[in-house]
Amino acid sequence: MTYQHILIPVDGSKVSEYAFQKGVEIAKRNDASITLAHVVDIRTYANVESDRGSLHENADKYTEKMLNGYKELALKQGVKSVGTEIGHGAARQVITKEIVPKIECDLIICGSNGINALERFIMGSVSEAIVRYAKCDVLVVRSELVPEDFKLEEFTEEFRREYTNN
Repeated sequence: MTYQHILIPVDGSKVSEYAFQKGVEIAKRNDASITLAHVVDIRTYANVESDRGSLHENADKYTEKMLNGYKELALKQGVKSVGTEIGHGAARQVITKEIVPKIECDLIICGSNGINALERFIMGSVSEAIVRYAKCDVLVVRSELVPEDFKLEEFTEEFRREYTNN
């Protein structure tokens, strides 16, 4: 059995970028397409400066830059087709209830935890929600397995500086 369409949610964290790299390798082995997704959370708008346009537009601009960086990287590494999806709201809801049904993926690859530790503490992690509600296979990449020397791509570092203030 092979996978045809892989969803990789990314949030600018080290573990999500490591999950992206694993996803690229799996996509190449399966000759599968990838959809990269990021969900802009309303709480993030507070971190985006308003003097450069609307908060919503700026959040989407930073997200597009990050997703396009990953897309270009995946295509350069040999993935046959890469799409992107930007959602708005709570990631755990948007990924499982909107993005997954829309793109009809047969595998989701995500990091075990991302940038937002407070949300994970209060509401549970996005990866937990994906595992619980997904109607396809899920590969959760453990944060403790990310090598110490794993370096983020330059566009991810810029995304983190501009978008999340991390």
